[in-house]
Amino acid sequence: MRFLIDFFPILLFFGAYKLHDIYVGTAVLMAATVLQSVLIYAIDRRLQTMQKATLALVLVFGALTLGLHDERFIKWKPTVLYVGMALGLAAALWGWRKNVLQLLLGSQLRLPDAVWGRLTWAWIGYFLFMAASNAYVAAYYSTEAWMDFKLWGYAFPVIFLVGQGLYVARYLKDERP
Repeated sequence: MRFLIDFFPILLFFGAYKLHDIYVGTAVLMAATVLQSVLIYAIDRRLQTMQKATLALVLVFGALTLGLHDERFIKWKPTVLYVGMALGLAAALWGWRKNVLQLLLGSQLRLPDAVWGRLTWAWIGYFLFMAASNAYVAAYYSTEAWMDFKLWGYAFPVIFLVGQGLYVARYLKDERP
């Protein structure tokens, strides 16, 4: 169920884009992201920082896209989000000496501090790679090509998460009796 809630705004965005255009798709994305946030809040009684940031960026960049009738804004939103997440992880790690991944997931995964550090560096690199990839496609390709990249680009997080899982698996101890 949670998986469907997480992906339904983007699926509706693609559908509306394919049936109409980027502007209808953007309006649908904005409405679906608001609905997604309401549903998550109803289930969890709170929104995580990432969910709040995504909602804010979708609404701001979506409003700019619709208000100025300029598709570049919605195409650049992922780049801004990815760079922001990379900077947030890096600033927390370097500036405040806090490992955000460990703070968020440490109660679910017991890993050595060095492994948490490597995971955080991997996520920073992943976010920068995704930001650069989106920026390149948004800057040099058509909106149609960017939409195809966004659709098929979902292979990147799947590959990255599988790789993370394989890396982490060797550090997990079997705690069954």
